[in-house]
Amino acid sequence: MNTSRKHIAIRVYGKVHGVFFRASTRDKAKELGVTGFVQNEPDGTVYLEAEGEAAALKQLEQWTHEGPGRARVEKVEVQELEQIADFREFEVRR
Repeated sequence: MNTSRKHIAIRVYGKVHGVFFRASTRDKAKELGVTGFVQNEPDGTVYLEAEGEAAALKQLEQWTHEGPGRARVEKVEVQELEQIADFREFEVRR
């Protein structure tokens, strides 16, 4: 197991549905070499889990504070998770 790999969960609040947040997150994650998933939640938030090098995850987290151009992010919650899930890619979940 690669111990330099980390697993985080991020929940993004604000105007984040219908603004290409999920697709943009997937593109950013792939650019950074991060794996995981992103999905819209019924409460209007976007939830994602990501795995990768700490520096790449930090960049992804920072990106979520802005998101794509039409998003209006109000709050971002980040949690480090213990278990590595070994995601194969970064996908948008519906």
